Amino acid sequence: MQLPLRQPRTKGHAGILHPYCEGLVAFEYTNGLVRKPNTLVFIGGLGDGLGTVEYLTDIITALEYTPWSVFSPILSSSYSGWGVGHLGKDIDEIARCVQYAREYKQGLFGAGKIVIMGHSTGSQDVMHYLSCANPRPRHPVLDKDAAVEPPKRPPVDGAVMQAPVSDREAITWVIRDGTDRDGPGRMREIYQRTIARARSTPYEDDDTLDTILPLSATTRIGYPSSTPVSSRRFLSLASPDSPEKPEEDDLFSSDLTDDQMQKTFGQLGSRGLLGSKLLVLYSGRDQSVPPWVDKEHLLKRWSLAAGDRWDSNSMIIPNASHALSDEDQAEPRRILVERVMSYLENVEKHPTNCELISSTKSDQARSIEPDSCDQTGGLLCGRLPLSMPSEQV
Repeated sequence: MQLPLRQPRTKGHAGILHPYCEGLVAFEYTNGLVRKPNTLVFIGGLGDGLGTVEYLTDIITALEYTPWSVFSPILSSSYSGWGVGHLGKDIDEIARCVQYAREYKQGLFGAGKIVIMGHSTGSQDVMHYLSCANPRPRHPVLDKDAAVEPPKRPPVDGAVMQAPVSDREAITWVIRDGTDRDGPGRMREIYQRTIARARSTPYEDDDTLDTILPLSATTRIGYPSSTPVSSRRFLSLASPDSPEKPEEDDLFSSDLTDDQMQKTFGQLGSRGLLGSKLLVLYSGRDQSVPPWVDKEHLLKRWSLAAGDRWDSNSMIIPNASHALSDEDQAEPRRILVERVMSYLENVEKHPTNCELISSTKSDQARSIEPDSCDQTGGLLCGRLPLSMPSEQV
C-alpha cells in the first residue's frame, strides 16, 4: 500500500532542547501530546545542522502520532565544524546522545527502542559507530591530552543509512572532469599540490594542533569558502592511498576490496552494537556519485558483507537526489518516508538483540565520567542529571 506524504501543518516545529553533554544539545521534535518511548537519532552530513536536511520534516510529520520522536543532536562537527572534525569524536558524542536519550525516555515511559539514522557523511558516522572497536582506539594526536579513554558506546536497536556515498570518489570525479573555473589538468595540479602540502605538515605546534589548508585550495576543490579544512581531515576524505590503504572516512567507495568491506559491513554482527538489521537507502540520481559506479553491484557487495545484518528492504530509490531536496523529489521522499516508517515499525514490534542499557549501565557510567567536553580532542562528557531542566521550544 502506498502511503500519501502528509504535509506539516506549520513550517515551525515544537520540541524540547536537551543538553545531552556540556556544550552540546539535541533537539527532540515532539508536541508532548503523544507518548513517545522510542527514539530516532538523526545525524546529518558535512555542513548540516539543526533542520538543514529538508526531508527530515517529512519523517517528523509522519511520526507525529506514533511512539517515535526524532532527536537531532548538534555535534562538534556540525555546520562548519566538520573541517577539523573526525569520525572518532563524532561517535563519542553520538554515544553520549544515545545514552542520554535512552535514560531520559526510560525515566518517562519505561523501556523503548533507539535507532540511529545518518544522511550522507552521517552514514559514515553510523557505520563507524557500529563497526569500529568499542571503545574506539585513541587518536595519537587528537586524544593525546584527553583525560580519559574514549567512551564505550551503548548498543542501538536499529540503524539506517541514507545516501552513503564516497567522498573520495566524488573528489576524483571533480578532478577528472574539472570545474567551470578550472579544467581537468589544472584541477589535477591543484589536487596534487594540496595533497602534498597536507602530507608534509598534517600537524603543527609540536604535533598538538591540526594545520589548516589554504581556503584558496579547498574552495577550488569544492568545499565551502566559510569552512576551514585541516590537512588531516582532507587526507581522510580524499584518501589518496586508497583503495589499498583507505583512510577513516573512506568507507563506501566502490573499489574497496571484499576484505576491506569485511572490516566495516562485516563487523555489524560481531561488534554487538546493532540489535536488528541495517537499512540502506541509496539515491538513484545522487549528484555525488560518479557515473562509473555500479550502484546495484555495490549494494549487492555490501549486503554480502553484512550477511544476516542486511535489511532486505534496502534499496536504490529511483530518481532520488543526494538530499532529496530538488523540486522533483516528492515521490522519492514518499518512498524514503515509507521505508523508514516500515523499518521503525518492525524494530518496535520485534525483539532485538540490543540489551537494555541497564544491564551495562555501571560499565558505561565509568567510561563516560568526567564533567566536560574537550572540543579539541576526544569526548570528555560527564553524566548530566536527568533532572536537569530542558528547554521547551
